[in-house]
Amino acid sequence: MSGQGQLGGFLQRRAHRHYIADSALGTIWTVPSTGGSPTAWSSAPQLASTGFIGANGIKLHGGAVWVSNLDRGTLLRIPIGPHGDATPVETRATGLTGVDDFAFTGHGNQVLAALNGPNAVVLVNSDGTRSTMLTAADGLQNPSSVAVRGHTVYVLSAAYATATDPNLILASLGHTRP
Repeated sequence: MSGQGQLGGFLQRRAHRHYIADSALGTIWTVPSTGGSPTAWSSAPQLASTGFIGANGIKLHGGAVWVSNLDRGTLLRIPIGPHGDATPVETRATGLTGVDDFAFTGHGNQVLAALNGPNAVVLVNSDGTRSTMLTAADGLQNPSSVAVRGHTVYVLSAAYATATDPNLILASLGHTRP
């Protein structure tokens, strides 16, 4: 894929395929896990950037490809069709300014989303409502990645804007329910 665009999220696997978010081209690519040429799986308009970064974070969950779009501040769900094809894009959350990466909490379709510019991690419920969980006051500096393992949340702060104190914050997930 060299020369085709900037990769956002990288290599999520399902049914012997890897799914790759291309931030510059606003495309989700697939490539066989055995190797080979990438194929554009979805180039839906909702994946496109509005000038900086489009489709970025990517996860497979519940028979769908989930993607964040940094420029549009959206969390998108693209169900995988019966033949592995992309079905119409569903917008699951809006207003997520600077959304970079996200992780499922283990409670259905509830996610924690890293908001880069606002220095926040928000909990997004399956109905799209959200609440702020961590902020700059907790030590966030441009959070760019979030992961959940068990009840522990890992947030990587890249400190792009400040260039000081890039860090990894650990937090407890607790028992949040939608």
